[in-house]
Amino acid sequence: MKLFALVATMSLSFQAFAAVNTTYFPSLDVKAIHDKEVANEKKGEAPRFAVPHSVSVSPSESQDWEKSAQGYTWTHRVTTPNAVSLNFGFSRFNLPEGAELNIYSADRTQFIRAFTSADNNVNNQLWTPVIMSDDVIIELSVPAHAVNDVQLELTQVGQGFRTFAQSTLKSGSCNIDVACSESKGWEDEVNSVGVISTGGSSFCTGFMVNNTNNDKTPFFMTAAHCRITASTAPSLVVYWNYQASKCGGSRDGSMTQFQSGSVHLASNAKSDATLVKMNTAPKPEWNVNFAGWDATAAIGTSAVAIHHPNVDEKSISFENDPTALSSYGGTSSPGDSTHVWVKDWDKGTTEPGSSGSPLFDSNHRVIGQLHGGGAACGNDLPDYYGRFHTTYKEANLKKFLDSANTGKMTVDTI
Repeated sequence: MKLFALVATMSLSFQAFAAVNTTYFPSLDVKAIHDKEVANEKKGEAPRFAVPHSVSVSPSESQDWEKSAQGYTWTHRVTTPNAVSLNFGFSRFNLPEGAELNIYSADRTQFIRAFTSADNNVNNQLWTPVIMSDDVIIELSVPAHAVNDVQLELTQVGQGFRTFAQSTLKSGSCNIDVACSESKGWEDEVNSVGVISTGGSSFCTGFMVNNTNNDKTPFFMTAAHCRITASTAPSLVVYWNYQASKCGGSRDGSMTQFQSGSVHLASNAKSDATLVKMNTAPKPEWNVNFAGWDATAAIGTSAVAIHHPNVDEKSISFENDPTALSSYGGTSSPGDSTHVWVKDWDKGTTEPGSSGSPLFDSNHRVIGQLHGGGAACGNDLPDYYGRFHTTYKEANLKKFLDSANTGKMTVDTI
């Protein structure tokens, strides 16, 4: 993306932020972006929610440190008219002990939690969740003795043109909230699924994966076409428990429970699968579970999908008939057997944004993750899930998910 941000000293409407260095982006042509995204999503591409812009902003290049009783504070402002959200990618991130990075809206109504040295990671990067504002303050506070130890460079700003609940194609009325009674008995699996953003611009669904040690190592799986590679894995942000509080109620899902950053472990093009390891484990109070899986050649007598249709709040779908093996997009079985073929959904459906979501068999074990298909409310078109059996074999998932070499080919959700 061509850099067109302007960095200037501006007179701001809030006196506290007067003369703060500001990065400014003009408004987006939302209709043109919308039309392009509709076309891309129909081709099976991961949907986008923001336009990424390259920048280079760093306190090491600024004389704008302000002395305070506690040490020094550096402040930068990012503003763009009518953006529905902003998010930030720091390609250099390492904070000394006692430093604190805060990101909040200029009107102080929206906040992201404080980032500290506890967020330092092997990637030396930080990618933030979205903040629902078009005018945001980035504020770094550092103890006086540690100013020279700061490593921080903002290199990308995601200019949001829709929220996760403002997709180009709204999720259909046949989708079933996980808060509804139909999900009874699947609560553990529901808690393993999250909505994700990658590169500060695109979104999909994914899920935590158990291993034969049952030790809650934060392995996370999604679709390969969701654009997670070795270079983009640090930009992965996972939002947990984004779901409606009541069946068929208002879209009141919260996005405050998030993890940021991962390391790419394995991918397989044939089955459209990617496995990463998150930099941190989800907090215990979020009640995130780790999905069981079946790496045998078995296919399900029925199936359940848990996903974020059009990245709306979490939904659940049911196939009451046996699944089959197929090639991706195939119309016969077994094809090349790299995919699990759901011929039509009996309850619910999937949509753009559902990509990467798990398909569970009747034993509550993952047998695939969504690659794509034509399913939607009002039709009986099929979906195709990259087969876990294929991924396990082709991408050598045993190295990670059975590191103890137990030989187990199935594990349960914990």
